[in-house]
Amino acid sequence: MPKRVGRAPVVLGPARPAGEPTALDGIPLPEAPTLLCDTEGVVRRANAAVAALANARCPEDLVGRRLGELLAGEPADLRLRQVDGGLLPVRAVRHPVAGKGLHAVLLVDVSDLAKAAEDLRDEQRRLRTVQRVAQIGSWEYDPTTGVTVWSESHYEMIGRRPGEVVPGAQAVLDVVHPDDHDMVAGYWANRALDGHPIDIVYRIVRPDGEVRWLRGVAEAKLRADGRTQFITGYIRDITAQWRADRALETERARLLEAQRIARIGSWSYEVATRAVHRSEVLLEMYADVGIVPGDDLLSGVHPEDRAAVEALRRKLLRAEDEETFEAEVRSRSGDRAYICRARPEFEGGRLRRFHGTVQDVTEARALERQLGDDRRRLADAQRAARLGVWEWNLQTGDAVWSDMLADLFGVPRDEPTRFQTYLDLVHPEDRAWVEDLWQQLAADGVPVQCEHRILRRDGKVRVFRSHGVVVRGQDGRPLAVGTAQDVTEQRAAETRMRRAGQRFADLVSLTPVGIGLFDEAERLVDANDALCDLLGMDLEQLRGKTAEQLTHPDDVGSRLDSVSRMVELGVHRIPQRIMVRPDGERVYCELHIALSVQDDGRRFWLTVFQDITERRRASEALRHQATHDELTGLPNRALVKEMLARLLASEDRSRVAVLFCDIDNFKRVNDSLGHDAGDELLVALARRLEGGLPEGCTAARLSGDEYVIICEDIDRVGGVDALATRVAGLLRTAVPVHGQLVRVSASIGAAVPNGARATGNDLLRFADAAMFEAKRSGAGRVALASAALIASADRQVHLEGQLREALAHDGLALHFQPVVGVDGVVETAEALVRWPHPDRGLLPPDVFLPVAEQGDLLRELDRWVLRSALREAAAWPAPNGRPVSVAVNLAGLVPGDPEFVDVVADAIAEAGVPWDRVVLELVETALVDLPSRVRQSMDELVARGIRFAVDDFGTGYSSLARLKDLPAQIIKVDRRFVSGVGNDSSDFAVARAVVDMARAMGRKCVAEGVETATQFHVLRGVGVDAYQGWLFSRPVPPKEFRSVLALGPLHVPRAG
Repeated sequence: MPKRVGRAPVVLGPARPAGEPTALDGIPLPEAPTLLCDTEGVVRRANAAVAALANARCPEDLVGRRLGELLAGEPADLRLRQVDGGLLPVRAVRHPVAGKGLHAVLLVDVSDLAKAAEDLRDEQRRLRTVQRVAQIGSWEYDPTTGVTVWSESHYEMIGRRPGEVVPGAQAVLDVVHPDDHDMVAGYWANRALDGHPIDIVYRIVRPDGEVRWLRGVAEAKLRADGRTQFITGYIRDITAQWRADRALETERARLLEAQRIARIGSWSYEVATRAVHRSEVLLEMYADVGIVPGDDLLSGVHPEDRAAVEALRRKLLRAEDEETFEAEVRSRSGDRAYICRARPEFEGGRLRRFHGTVQDVTEARALERQLGDDRRRLADAQRAARLGVWEWNLQTGDAVWSDMLADLFGVPRDEPTRFQTYLDLVHPEDRAWVEDLWQQLAADGVPVQCEHRILRRDGKVRVFRSHGVVVRGQDGRPLAVGTAQDVTEQRAAETRMRRAGQRFADLVSLTPVGIGLFDEAERLVDANDALCDLLGMDLEQLRGKTAEQLTHPDDVGSRLDSVSRMVELGVHRIPQRIMVRPDGERVYCELHIALSVQDDGRRFWLTVFQDITERRRASEALRHQATHDELTGLPNRALVKEMLARLLASEDRSRVAVLFCDIDNFKRVNDSLGHDAGDELLVALARRLEGGLPEGCTAARLSGDEYVIICEDIDRVGGVDALATRVAGLLRTAVPVHGQLVRVSASIGAAVPNGARATGNDLLRFADAAMFEAKRSGAGRVALASAALIASADRQVHLEGQLREALAHDGLALHFQPVVGVDGVVETAEALVRWPHPDRGLLPPDVFLPVAEQGDLLRELDRWVLRSALREAAAWPAPNGRPVSVAVNLAGLVPGDPEFVDVVADAIAEAGVPWDRVVLELVETALVDLPSRVRQSMDELVARGIRFAVDDFGTGYSSLARLKDLPAQIIKVDRRFVSGVGNDSSDFAVARAVVDMARAMGRKCVAEGVETATQFHVLRGVGVDAYQGWLFSRPVPPKEFRSVLALGPLHVPRAG
């Protein structure tokens, strides 16, 4: 801080020649004011200069006085007492006089210096005051010495006193808020003393815990050589400003939020520059509709509303005062509505700018539309409810009726009405008590509710239900208001309901189904006679019993779920609940529950008890029928799968075993003795298995002559070998059938789980594969499914999956082999399926048909072949105008199938081929002993033109005697007989017999497998009608077959 330094004038004695000293008693004295004092501080001599300072008449006036009397104050602030009482600021210098025992005291007038110091102190005081008022503290740092000087207000602002801390950066960091400490320290550390200013805002925590916001500013003064000379700066308490800024930001945020809530944005338009300024909320509103506005006021406005904005702008431009104008517009897409308000602003009488707001009123308009709709719906509801409203001025008697009420009363809407008008309409028999009731309302203000009749002017009598209350009108006077509802139809309906209720009660008492009423506590309060009979108790015994008490204890699930709980969960039907009679007999019932409410508001449950005991027995019988073999009564395939799934899901799955048994040469029994004998044998073997298997083993029949043994614990029965030996012994026996003793044995395959992932189907497959392995070794053998056998079965499963995929994606192919007449003309072509396997090439049927049979795919395979063959045949040429028929061999889709007729009819309709071009080939076993219903279905197809052919005739068990019973028009002689007709008399005899019988019964005969000219000529000689075999053509793809047809008749070998 600048300091003023000055020196006071010195009063001198008379001028003396230069170099002549002043002397007192021989002691030389300087010319400056000087006192000569002894050791006691008494003045012994004084010169004229000091006398002048003290305003004494002469130096002698000062002699003899003590120095303490002349000088006052502390050494740093001495005052010379002047004769006139004044105090003169002086400085005293004291030194001894050698050899005299005296001291010379030199006084220097510093009055001008003291004045400057006082001014400086005043200035410093004022500066401190200003800094305190402005909340500013200053500081200075000398890099050379490392010393920092703080002003008093600096100490005060950080809550410290001088001397408590060493001024400097560390002292400030010690009070910086913890959250700002690193920021402040880093800021200062990154600011080199290079003259760049420092400006930072941070918080401090004063010793009393108060948090204050400070702004620190500093600047370095550099020397000529670029080095820092010193740094000066200040800190300023900006807490109040910060709080004000935060409050301003909060207020602005609240304003913005209010604008957002109100959906109001503001804007201004500078007329001179045509610049548009939009508020943040308005920009958000634009963004909501996907628009980035430009400087055009029409930005985002619907094309049909742009004229309204233009009109608004013209009004503003023509305005003479700051009047507000408005217009309503829509967004560009038309789905939002806005109110635009604007007013002009003038400066010096000239229009300068527009100020405006844009408010989104979409919801308001929607609410207005909804209010209008609500009013309309209210009017519609009143019309539907036949209800009107009214007001009655209790002072004047005037009444106001709604239009609906006037219509209900049959009074013109424009007719003035009074209370008396209403009374005149009340039925004469009701008028007196009705008037008393309304007058009581007028007198006491007690709400009124009544029901009476109205006699309309047109003579119709209607029943009205009226309500009325007294309210205060806008003028504070009492006013009666209310409603009147025409309930004529309602009362008539109630009368009908009462009558219907009585009829219902009569019906309940007479109905044969049990009906009970339960209260909310589920106690029975009433029941009809049928329920009493069903439960074997009279009504008094039943009353008060709960639903739980009526339920059998074993019916745990039903007993835990109360009726009310079930209805609350939406269950209004309980399929089965076991009720109990007093004698303990179980009664199975199906419950139907309905919740109803009595006139007094109490709820009750109406429960219908339908006796399903007999139905349940029938259901159990059906269940047994669905899961057991009809012939033997043993579990069937469905139940076997259930049992295996349950056993393999248990912890003891590793001890489960499956034996697959196939009766050896069972076909021979059927062929020789017939079906009935075969069935009798199967039943006898089933009984032997049931009676001879150890505990924990179950016998089942899958199909035909196949039995399955399921063992729950193979260890308990001695292992797989022991069980297989025992089963083999049971099936190796002689059984009397139709008076003959039939000896049988069985081939048995066994399988156990080979891992945690083996399923019931896997065990059956593995055991089946092991059974075939045993059968290859001879009759009555046993084989266990080995790893190799399982792997082979898995390959078959994989092949089955590939076959399924091929069926689903048309991955199979058809070849066609012609069937020709004696002249070589192609009459029919048999469709033969092939599989173009992606890895194994073209597979013939004998490779994949067993896979299809095992995977239950034969039916789907037949459907595919049928559709594909018919579709191909529809495109065949007709040589010489004679269309060629197509023959399809069926193995899975057979006449006994419920959908057989529909599947065939749909395929023919889809392909568009005539019915008489279709031949369906089936093996003779599929055509023997057919039920009458199935034969009727076949006859229906034959009537439409389809022909059935017996394929491979002679290989089945039916014998020639059954030929007449086969429902077929074509007989195909099996290739095994055809191959030997030229050199085997037996084959020739069979072939001739079949041809003769077929001709006698009017059936066509076709020979299969004709490969030599000899075979052809022999068969033609016995009268065969048509021929199929490699002699004429091998099976060929569709394209080649069409070429075959185009060539005409095929070559027929000459005799000779």
